[in-house]
Amino acid sequence: MRRSVPTLVLTGGQVLTVDRDFTVTEGVAVRGGDIVATGSDAEMRALAGPGTRVVELRGRTVLPGLNDSHLHGAAYGMTKPPFAIDVGHPAVRSIADIAAAVREAAEAARPGEWIIGLGWDPGYLAECLADPRRFPHRHDLDAVSPHHPVCLTDFSSHMVWANSAALRRCGIDAGSTPPPGGVIDRDADQEPTGILREAAQGLLQAALPAPTIAERRRAIRGVVRELHTRGITSYTEPGLGPGGTGTLFGGLATDNWTAYAELVAAGELHARVSVLLLPAPMGGSADDLREGLDELRRPTSADPRRLNAIGVKIFADGVPPNRTAWMNEPYPEGGHGALCVHGDTPALQVEELREMIAVAHRAGFQLGVHVTGDRAIDTVVEAFVAANAAAPRPDARHYVIHGDFIGARSLAKLAAHGYGVNMNPAIKWTISDLMDEVVGPERSAYQWPVRTAVEAGVRVCASSDAPITEPDWRQGVAAMMLRESKASGRTSGPEQRVPLTEALRAYTATPAWQDFAEDWKGTVEPGKAADLCVLDRPLLDLDPHDITDVQIDLTVFDGTVVHER
Repeated sequence: MRRSVPTLVLTGGQVLTVDRDFTVTEGVAVRGGDIVATGSDAEMRALAGPGTRVVELRGRTVLPGLNDSHLHGAAYGMTKPPFAIDVGHPAVRSIADIAAAVREAAEAARPGEWIIGLGWDPGYLAECLADPRRFPHRHDLDAVSPHHPVCLTDFSSHMVWANSAALRRCGIDAGSTPPPGGVIDRDADQEPTGILREAAQGLLQAALPAPTIAERRRAIRGVVRELHTRGITSYTEPGLGPGGTGTLFGGLATDNWTAYAELVAAGELHARVSVLLLPAPMGGSADDLREGLDELRRPTSADPRRLNAIGVKIFADGVPPNRTAWMNEPYPEGGHGALCVHGDTPALQVEELREMIAVAHRAGFQLGVHVTGDRAIDTVVEAFVAANAAAPRPDARHYVIHGDFIGARSLAKLAAHGYGVNMNPAIKWTISDLMDEVVGPERSAYQWPVRTAVEAGVRVCASSDAPITEPDWRQGVAAMMLRESKASGRTSGPEQRVPLTEALRAYTATPAWQDFAEDWKGTVEPGKAADLCVLDRPLLDLDPHDITDVQIDLTVFDGTVVHER
C-alpha cells in the first residue's frame, strides 16, 4: 500500500516540540492540516515526495504556533488608524507631544468629530517624571482642541483622559456621581480633572461612534495578518458580550462576536480564537451576569477549531498603577483599592462577586476573572472553590487573569483544584519602575511571581493583554527570563525568573490546556494541528537579551504558509 506523502517538510533545524519532555528534534512533516511525523533530518527527507515542499532550516528553530492567551484582538485592531491615534511611548514622550498629536488630529477632523487615542502612560511622560505631582489634565487638551471632544485611553485601558468638550458632551460635571466601581478625579474645586478611572470610563466611551460589523471584520483581519508576522496562530479574546458595550469603540461588545462568526462562516478567519463571553460590565452585578448570559446563551461558530466560546470573563478589581487593585496592605499614600462589582460596602461586594462566580460556574462555563490585588485574588480563588463545592465540576479550568500579587495560599488552592493563572510578563517589563512608587520596592519585586506559581504546581500562561502591550511573545519570554525594566534595565524580582523551557510552555502548550485543546494543538507532535513558527536562528542557549531580536521567518497555520519573510 502506497504511503501518504507529506505536503510540507521542515528539516535540518532545531525543532522544539514543547512536548511533556521538551523533546528537541531536527524536522517535522505536515500533510494537509496535520503534523504527521517528527524526527531526524534523514527520517524527514525520506518521507518527502516529488510534490512535497521541503524547507531547509539550516539550523533554524521551529516552535509550535504561538498562543497569546489574553489578547483583545478586535479592540487591538481598533486602536490603529483610522480608528485612533497613537499616544503611547515611544510615539510620544511628553504631555506636550500628546497635545501636538491631538492638535494635528483636530485640525484634520470634521466639526465636532471625536478625537480618539490610546496608549498614554504617565510613567513615560516627561512632565510627570519631572514633577510627581503633575498629572494629565483636561486643560492640557482644551488648549489644542477646544471644540472637538477628546477621549484618550491610557495604556492599561483602565483610565481615560478627556477634555472639557468631551465632559460637556457627556454631561460630566462637578455634580456627577461615578458609577459603581468607577472614579472621577476632581481638583480642589471639585471640578472633574478629565481623568476617569475604571467603570467611570464608560461615561465617555459609550458616547463614541460605534464601528460597523464590516469595519470590525476588517480590523480583525488586519490583526490576524499582523499576528502571523509574529508567529502567533492562536489567541484568547478575553471578553465579548453585552458587558462590553460601553468600552472603547465597543471593543468588547457582542458585535465583535458577530464579526468573528461571519469571518469563520466565509472561511476568512485564519487563526484559532477562544472567546470568553462578557455578560456583565465592570461594576456589574449577579443580575447583570444572569441577564447577559440569557442574552448570549452559548453562541456557536461554523468551525469550533477557529472560533469557540469557552468561558465567561468577570472583572473583580482594578489595576495597581491606578491604586484600584484591592490590596491587603495599604498603598504608601493610603487606601487599599476596592472590588469593582455592585455593592455599597466591601462585604456586599464580596458576596456579589461570589454569586457572579457561582452563577457562571453552575452554567457550565470556564471562568477567567480579571483580578490583580492580593486581597481580591484570595476572594476570587475562595469563590472558585466554594462554587465547585456547591456544584462539583471535575475539569472546569477556571483561572485568574493577571494575578499580579497572588500569594502562596491562593496558589496552593489553584493547584489543588487544577485551576490556572494567566500572567503578563511584558507589562511587568513596562511598569516595574513605576510600581516601586505605587506599592513599594518589596511588593513591586514580587509582582507577577511566575516561578513561585510554577513551583506551586499551578499552570501558568503568559500573554500580552494587547493593546496594553504589543502582542510580542519574544518580549514576554525575555521578560520572564530576565525580570528587567524597560525604562532603566534594572532587575525586579530576580528570584521569579524562569528558564526558556517554562517561558515557551507559557506561550504554547499551557495555553492549549487553557483552551481545552491540548489533545490537538500546542505542541509539535504527530496528530496535532500543523500550526508552526520558524525563527531565523537557534533559540536554545541564546542570550535572553537577544531574544527580542529574533525574526519570524515562516508561519504555518493549519498546514498552509501564511507568512514568509
